[in-house]
Amino acid sequence: MELSERAHAAREAIEPVTSFFLSLRAMDGGPDVVDLTFGDPHEMPLPGLVDALRANLEPRAEDWFAYKTSLAPARETIATGLRGELGLPVEPDDVAMTQGAFGAIALAFRLVADVGDEVVIPEPGWFYAPMLRAADLVPVRAPLAADTFDLDVEAVVRALTPRTRIVVVNSPANPTGRVYSRDRLVDLATALEAASVRGGRRIWLLSDEPYRRIRFDGVAFTSPAACYPWTLIDYSYGKVLLAPGQRLGYLVLSPLIPRAERAELRAALLPLQMGLGWGFPDALMQYAVPALESVSIDLVELGKRRDRMVVALGEAGYTLTVPEGTFYLWGAAPGGDGAAFAAALADRGVFVLPGTVFNSPGHFRISLTATTAMLERALPALRELGPG
Repeated sequence: MELSERAHAAREAIEPVTSFFLSLRAMDGGPDVVDLTFGDPHEMPLPGLVDALRANLEPRAEDWFAYKTSLAPARETIATGLRGELGLPVEPDDVAMTQGAFGAIALAFRLVADVGDEVVIPEPGWFYAPMLRAADLVPVRAPLAADTFDLDVEAVVRALTPRTRIVVVNSPANPTGRVYSRDRLVDLATALEAASVRGGRRIWLLSDEPYRRIRFDGVAFTSPAACYPWTLIDYSYGKVLLAPGQRLGYLVLSPLIPRAERAELRAALLPLQMGLGWGFPDALMQYAVPALESVSIDLVELGKRRDRMVVALGEAGYTLTVPEGTFYLWGAAPGGDGAAFAAALADRGVFVLPGTVFNSPGHFRISLTATTAMLERALPALRELGPG
């Protein structure tokens, strides 16, 4: 049986990630192995998460676990929260509940883009390319600023063509941890508006914000939706709850989109989610939203882990991008070969993500969701293989 062209394209786009997944699964997972690869939990789940799920597990009606779309209490809770958090007049009907940020991104791509359209994505960046290939869309990579990994508006402008339909912005950014300033986002908004007028076709902006609530040192956050009306926002609870296996997220239409166009988008959300294979979160997760809005991993402890690793690796000679948000640490691989560096660490029982996963082969990423004890166990190997 032959695969479809989109399956081939998606497989090719995601091959570095799947190869690493398979190699990680094959490793000997003994007690001394230090897994710093993905943003997975390494301690028991947050009590607030468990309490919220337990409180809603017992059925209160016959249809408690019936088919559910985007439930009103969840949408109302999120709209109210976003009005305070982002300062935008979000309405409940602007919110579509999804299976994590991945579900929201897939929905956004199909909501405003047609087959063959181009989508500009940041580099280094995460899973966008295979998702685009699976949707018969064309990824166009725009590099972030060299060395600083800040948003490079000029690089985005150079990537625009008459086929561009969406530009993706990820802030706080995975894998670099950078949080983009309001001034930089205003510059991007100005450029996208000019390009839309010039090309006679609206360019949309997808603001990928799953790490929005994970920031350090009082760094401010501005959503691109506050700067550019034609913005869609995706969010995942899996990061702040450190529970990526409990799929819960949402897509939000910017309330600054003109009302007539927004009404058309709202009307398309439900049928499109049904057509994508019932792309709504499970009922239990939606019931829990009001309680989960106030649950978070310990950001103070996370900041301590960041500071410890930044200091220790800096003393070992590593060149690092100090994260302003997320729970990752991004660094230049000694010798300029992230894959070789990750392999050498793996031989010593320490696993990190090589930069090849992000199409940045000279770098590596560490997840700070590991326990403090795990990070301490990793330091001898990191020092041994360090540049200094």
